[in-house]
Amino acid sequence: MKCDEIFAALAMLEKEKGIPKDYMLEKITQALLAAYKKDHTGYTENVLVKIVDDEMKLFVQKEAVEEVMFPGTEISLEEARKLDPDAMEGDLVNVEIEAKQFGRIAAQTAKGVIIQGIREAERGAVYDRFTSKSQEMLTGTVVRIDPESGDQIIRIGSGAEKTNAVLPRGEQSSVEEFHEGDIIRVYVVEVRRSPRGPQVLISRTHPGLVRRLFELEVPEIYDGTVEVMSIAR
Repeated sequence: MKCDEIFAALAMLEKEKGIPKDYMLEKITQALLAAYKKDHTGYTENVLVKIVDDEMKLFVQKEAVEEVMFPGTEISLEEARKLDPDAMEGDLVNVEIEAKQFGRIAAQTAKGVIIQGIREAERGAVYDRFTSKSQEMLTGTVVRIDPESGDQIIRIGSGAEKTNAVLPRGEQSSVEEFHEGDIIRVYVVEVRRSPRGPQVLISRTHPGLVRRLFELEVPEIYDGTVEVMSIAR
């Protein structure tokens, strides 16, 4: 399987989303192995994927023997030496599987696992990115207000680093009223992992927001000349 397009796509993901190429190659390898095992019955634990000369190849690892008793795991010494002239009895030899042997279902399975891997990597990148911003003040845009719960969805970050954060009703000020499209400052309280991806919890009432606003407006607080000992709102 030629990998030029795959490598180009991985390079783009690494550049634009910060997803390491090696991480995604590992995911793709797992996808191809899962696809092959799903489409084949019997013993398949001796299957491996290797990248050779910019091509991704699938191999079955077999033991070289004088007389083949188990074709799924053994290869005759004569056939083994056609692949590796130095092969000796008992050696493990990699036998390439032609790409055309992949069935349609296997290909679809591989594609699905690859897409899932990309999603997981993106979620992990979002989690890492915003965990580092915990207890910081960020600027966001109100994108949606839940009419039932009153929770607000705020788009925070910039460029490729944007994500949606939840501003719960309990973290909103009773004297403030925002509308979709409003630009507001929020305080990042916590970043949680969840099955649906990272959840960034923000606040408009946290004492930390007041502290950050003071630092923004009063240089002496920002540089430490003046220390805020306690905050109540």
